[in-house]
Amino acid sequence: MDIPHVPVLYQETLEAFNDIEDGYIIDCTTGFAGHSQGILETNKNIKLICNDQDDEALAFSKNRLKDYENRVTFNKGNFENVLIKFKDYNIKGILADIGVSSLQLDKLQRGFGFESDTLDMRMDQTQALDASTVVNNYSQNELEKIFKEYGEVREYKKVASLIVNNRPFSSSKELADFLYKNMHKGKIHPATLPFQAIRIEVNDELGVLQRLFESIQEIKPQNCIIAIISFHSLEDRIVKNYFKKWTKSCICPPEAFRCTCGNNHALGKILTKKPITPTKAEIKQNPRSRSSKLRIFKFD
Repeated sequence: MDIPHVPVLYQETLEAFNDIEDGYIIDCTTGFAGHSQGILETNKNIKLICNDQDDEALAFSKNRLKDYENRVTFNKGNFENVLIKFKDYNIKGILADIGVSSLQLDKLQRGFGFESDTLDMRMDQTQALDASTVVNNYSQNELEKIFKEYGEVREYKKVASLIVNNRPFSSSKELADFLYKNMHKGKIHPATLPFQAIRIEVNDELGVLQRLFESIQEIKPQNCIIAIISFHSLEDRIVKNYFKKWTKSCICPPEAFRCTCGNNHALGKILTKKPITPTKAEIKQNPRSRSSKLRIFKFD
């Protein structure tokens, strides 16, 4: 079988779940099951819930993991809902690799890449909102907002104005080439951050991540390891802030004269003081891993 995706921080992720001896681990973003297969091979007694919203990825993963079919449950859906659906299971681990998979980046008809002949960028191809709608129909103010907030684009006003005054765009390639010709060229392609912003808007990536954390917080799975791999500062900030919030023992307001809450509200502990990042060897082998960060938390 031709494996199209190299999972980032592979060994580090497997080590995060090393001590789990039974129960279920949820792989919220199974993709091509690289991490999933490693977890199944390493943890012989656990079962896995493999979730993804991409039909193509799920079909591939079902084939790849066929030797483990008695230990794997597949679920199609957005990962914000997966924990609620399986809350009555004995959940001992939760993994979410928030990045776009290599299939989505490399397959030109998916519209994520600079050479793509479509303008799509949907992770779930059954949803209505796509990149073409964002680029060709959003107002200039709406585009400025997403470029500023989701792409952290310095010249967000200029990018929005250029797009509005030169649309429609029919493909990601056309848009990327246009931005390359008209924007300042730095270390990265000038379309990189605008494309990130459009992709986040199309897939509501930050909202989905926050809702995943809210569902974990609601259920508070006991003795459960949470391992999250993020790829840019906006995602990593959400992960970092939730983990920090979950370690707070006192939840009294800052202006309180003394603690009245009982000072016993910590849900667990952070296992990674600093995020785990890829080695130079991994970055050389897989350049897409360079911005990845793994943070790990354990519920009591």
